This record gives sequence, C-alpha cells and structure tokens, in this order.
Amino acid sequence: MNFNDPGTQYARKVVNGEILAGKKVIQACQRHLNDLEKDNFDYIYIPKRAEIAVKFMEILPDISTGKPVKLAQFQLFIVYSLFGWYRKDNTDLRRFNKALISMARKNGKSALISSIAIFEFLGGKFPIQNRQIYCTAQSREQASIVFDMVVQRLDGLLSKSEAIRESVHKVRNEIKHVPSYSVLKPLSKETGNINGLAPTLSILDEYGASKDNSMMEVLESGSMLQPNMLTLIISTAYFDLNSPMYTQEYQYGRKILNGDTDNENYFVLVYEQDDEKEIYNEEMWIKSNPLMEVEAIKDTLIRNLRKRVSESIAKNDLLGLIVKNFNMWKQGAENSFLPAKEWQACETDPINIYGRDVFLGLDLSRTDDITALYHIVPLEKERFYVDGHSFIGTVGGLEAKSKRDKIDYQMLIDHGYATATNLKSGFINITQVVHHAARLIMDNNLNVIAFCYDPWSISNFLSEWEKEYPDLDIPFIEVPQNFKFLSEPIKQFRFGVYERKILHSNNPLLNIAINNAVVKYDNNANVILDKQKNREKIDPIVATITGFSEARNYEYRGMDIKQIEEYILSNDFGF
Repeated sequence: MNFNDPGTQYARKVVNGEILAGKKVIQACQRHLNDLEKDNFDYIYIPKRAEIAVKFMEILPDISTGKPVKLAQFQLFIVYSLFGWYRKDNTDLRRFNKALISMARKNGKSALISSIAIFEFLGGKFPIQNRQIYCTAQSREQASIVFDMVVQRLDGLLSKSEAIRESVHKVRNEIKHVPSYSVLKPLSKETGNINGLAPTLSILDEYGASKDNSMMEVLESGSMLQPNMLTLIISTAYFDLNSPMYTQEYQYGRKILNGDTDNENYFVLVYEQDDEKEIYNEEMWIKSNPLMEVEAIKDTLIRNLRKRVSESIAKNDLLGLIVKNFNMWKQGAENSFLPAKEWQACETDPINIYGRDVFLGLDLSRTDDITALYHIVPLEKERFYVDGHSFIGTVGGLEAKSKRDKIDYQMLIDHGYATATNLKSGFINITQVVHHAARLIMDNNLNVIAFCYDPWSISNFLSEWEKEYPDLDIPFIEVPQNFKFLSEPIKQFRFGVYERKILHSNNPLLNIAINNAVVKYDNNANVILDKQKNREKIDPIVATITGFSEARNYEYRGMDIKQIEEYILSNDFGF
C-alpha cells in the first residue's frame, strides 16, 4: 500500500535529503519506510488513527498565545509513529510500548509531550477506564514543568467545552477524569513512596539528568499488566556519560537503529549533530534543532543560537553549547581522558584469547572498594584487545554501595563483569583475586608476557600467589603509579584509541572508568590519570594502563638496540 500521510511524507523527505537530518534521524525514518514495505510483519500501520490524535492535539491552545498551533512535520512523524502503528493480531494495542526522543533545548518537546499526555488522558481507548498518566523527572520542579503545561493547556480547553469541563477535576497536584476514573499527576524521586503504580503512559522528562534507573524500574515494573502501556523518554543530552539514559537507553537505541539489535516495540528518534564541527555551519543546525523546519520560528531560533555560538567561542567555553544546544553527549570535564565517541568507535565483538600472548594489569583497591584485573592481548597489525574483571567490596552492603557509587553492581555481577567479595566483613578477598587470575591464565592457556601491578599493598597478593600457585611461573613486573612511569603509556593508549588500534568489547565497568577518568599534568606536560569526585571509579582503566605500560613494547620483544633502531626507521613502524 502506498501511504501518503504526513508522518510518512516526513520520513521520505528526510531519507531523500529534502529535509536535512542527522544519521540517527535518517535511520529512524528509513526504518519506518522499510516497515511499510514488509509483507510478513507482525504490525500494521493505520494512519487514520494517528490523524485523530493530531486533530485533537492541534486544537489545544499554546501557553504563550492561547491559540491552537499546528504540529511541525517532525512532531507529526512522532505522533504518526506512536499512534499509527499497531499489532496485527490485536489492533487495539499499539506497536511501540517504549520511545526515546531526544533533541536540543527549546525545540517544542514539552509542548509535544503535554499534547500526548492530554490526548491519552481524555481520549485513550485502551484501557477505556483507569488510565494512569505520570509526568516524571529527577526533581519535583522538572516533573512539574510538563504537568503545569498540561494544566494550562487543559484550562484553555475547558473554557471552550462544557462537557470536558464537567468531566475533569483538579485536586492539588492531580487531575482526574471522572467518567473514566483516570488520573494524571507529576512524580519525582522526591515524591516519596511511588510503588504500587500501574501506569498506562509514563513520561520521563529530561531523563538524562537521572543518576540511576530507579524511577524507570518502578514505572516499567508497574506497567507489566498494561498491554497498551507507553513509556516515553524525552530529553536533551547531558554531561554525565555514566547516566542510565546514556549508558542504557541511548546505546540500546543506537543498536536498534544500526540493526545490531532487534526490538520492534521500541521507537527511537534522536536529533543530534553528527560532528562537533557542524556547530560552525548554520545550515547543519537543523540536525539537532528540528523546529527550524518551521519558517515562522526559524529566523528567531537561528538568530538566538548564532548569538549563543558567538559568545561561547569568544569565551572559549563550548561545552555547554555542544551538549545543550546541539544535543551531543560529552563529558563534563574539559580535561577528560577520552571522548566517548572515540572509545565507542573501538568496540568489537569479544575476541577468543585462548593460547595467546597476554599482559595483565592489576589495580588493588582499599579493602572495601574495587579491585580490577585487566588483560591486554596483542593482535595483528599492532592492535590490542582489552577486557577484564573487577572485584567488589561490600562493606555496608552491596545495595548501599550501588546507591553511593551510582553503579548497578548486582547487574554487573549477574552478567559476569564483576565478583562480590565472599568475606562476611565485606573486604576484598585477595584469595578470590588470585584464584581468578590463575584460572584465567590456565583455562585459556595464556602465555603471560608480564603481570604488571601497582606496588601499593601488593605484598599480600604476591605471597598468596606463591602459596597457592608455586608452579605457575609468571613474570611479575612492578609499575610505579607516577608521572614518570605512566605518562607515555597513557598518551600512547589514547593515541591508539584514536587510531582504532585499541579494541574492546563494551565492558560496562571499563566504560564507566573511561568516562570518569581525567588527565592531570605536571610542569613538564607529563600526564597521569585522575578523577574529579572521590566516588567516581577509574580502577579498570588504571589496571589497563598498568598492563599496557609493558604491552606497548610488544613489537620490540627479542630485539637488541640496533634492531629496534632499524625497526623504528622502517615503514612498518607506527602505532
């Protein structure tokens, strides 16, 4: 069937280049067009239903003018996607039960989600009764932004319709639709006990600000018996690359759009710049600012954004501009060790390390923190593969530590990335670490070129190793943790990432450490790794660099000085 509805028209314009868009938006639009062509597909597109939603939303008053506003083309694409796709086996039920929508600030996202909330509140058909709509955010203030807009727009609607006016009651921070026993209210982590909910529509506004996924867990677990539920995540980019929005939803959405993961029930639409250089080209700004398609608004948007860009360049302070006005995730520190985009580009499938040469790096922690053991495996073409395991101290309890560190340790343990101590005290059990390292070596028949360690508090580990594995002959090498010994390995590792010579398989704890790590300089421009906050964890990358301090010289093994000089002067040399 040849569809020509506004949502499909927008998708075609984006894909054929008539509307300029970034990679992820093009992928989302191509996904829509591809799905329309599928014969044996479990879902059916019924644009007439989305048209009903659009007609309703376009009678809602704008909070500034009090007059109805037509939806922009990109907003139409969102509404037609969410309200036009249904399950083929039961067309009462929507296809998309979850959506991730992201764009730069001041692009009408609050107006759009308030329209969706009001439509579901007053016009939702499944369930016909007891609909629960929640506007949620990290803070009470943020949660109230969308809710207050809903109230204001509803008031404008109520003034024109006696029937709706009689059916809607507002009691404090709650709106009730009396005929259907439905409710719409704001929620935040500050609200208190939020268990026992059964949401039909959950809006997570500015989810990028959330430090953990506890609100998401409550909402999604409460929706388990709601067959037509929708969890709507909408946010700009943020500075915290360890936030659940970035590490979980954004990365998962990227895999869906790339075709690496199959999830037909998750709608993903991310308006962002493809490259930081695009901030200097006004024609590219629409990639992260889709509202620029509206001619009546375009000039104002460009003029104000042009001023913001000019001031940021003059002040040499581009970070906030790039993140908030161009919707690109970026570390909050200017001295970050590695850009997330470069590290992601080095991701690969897990590599079979059996029988290979290997360098090990060990970073011992305080007795109640994280100890990291990472392996660096040389590959062909002067590349290296890194991965590893961490050991978690549990003093005060694992759950309390997770909350304190903002890391879901139980999930990491369940997926094999970490091991919790087996001591009742909660202290790191050095014997566990020793056994894990030995099993890694023996089970994979590894040829250990060097087992590198930080000399701090290493004596217990070495004595335990000699006691447990006296016949396992391993070359242990001490690596002092100072500018002199680590500066060059750190610089070479970073350069290797940029050159795609360092490969990794997306180990979450290593990713967290990369995002947390910053570089500190001495007076001679030597560098060492550091962190901005005490609770931030960098142990996995410290262990990796410790091992890499020896691994970086792998190509020189067995050479004398003359051979090394000849190698450096040859065409084969270079990281």
